[in-house]
Amino acid sequence: QVRVQESGGGSVQAGGSLRLSCGVSGFTLPPACMGWFRQRPGEEREGVASIDSDGPTMYADSVKGQFTISKNNAKNIVYIEMHNLKVEGPATYCCAAYRTGTWSYKYWGQGTQVTVSS
Repeated sequence: QVRVQESGGGSVQAGGSLRLSCGVSGFTLPPACMGWFRQRPGEEREGVASIDSDGPTMYADSVKGQFTISKNNAKNIVYIEMHNLKVEGPATYCCAAYRTGTWSYKYWGQGTQVTVSS
């Protein structure tokens, strides 16, 4: 059974940086694409970044230049680095694997919370 697990959430001060990790396990074939999503309080979940196994990335306009997605294919881990964070929170960041549409995926993690304080 495919399992997606995020880690690295926590609290950070405004202007700071944070890196989240996402591991996937239990698969027969490794995912061709993985993505990160964000859900702020009172808002819909939004896709923020995705990365294909062969490298191409995609970012939501709201995070371009601020977030960087990367991967370690050997370990089946995807990272998202977030810089110059603005006050918010707690926002839940979820990782997903096996894309079925532009921002649609088959398997999801439970999410990790990020709080950015002033």
